[in-house]
Amino acid sequence: MQTRKLLLKLFEYKGWANADLYTLMHSLKSDLHARELHDAIRILNHIYVVDQIFVANLQGKRHGYTSLNTKETPALRDLQLGVQVVDEWYVAYVAAQTEIGFAEDIDFTFVDGKPGRMSRGEMLLHVATHGNYHRGAVGRILFQAGIQPPKDTLTVFMGQQAAYLP
Repeated sequence: MQTRKLLLKLFEYKGWANADLYTLMHSLKSDLHARELHDAIRILNHIYVVDQIFVANLQGKRHGYTSLNTKETPALRDLQLGVQVVDEWYVAYVAAQTEIGFAEDIDFTFVDGKPGRMSRGEMLLHVATHGNYHRGAVGRILFQAGIQPPKDTLTVFMGQQAAYLP
């Protein structure tokens, strides 16, 4: 399978998983589950910050972050809108790449100031898989608050897509 096709599938899956999770996040009542909601938003914001850092890295730009999260906790709706935009950016970015482009090494700076180098494909693979672990942690928070977390797996995503094929 071509790198672009595989990465495109992973970023489509990532966007789908994020959309499902954010929909459920709105089920958490701030008056009943203030701590859980705050903790979940902090985790989701971390994913978003890392996604933004790698948007900059992939473009050879400075990201401006000195931490893997922000000091302020964003509102859930604002974070959801930002995540949707960055998810769409990654799908478009991957779709525009060539096989040769995925192999290109890119120098960048980690948030701690240390230099880094990864291929474009490695960066994209990291971003595509990074949020899985953290979405699972948010799913656990939802479960403990009495909300069934989404079935956030690639196979469920692909099965839903296959249901719409002729």
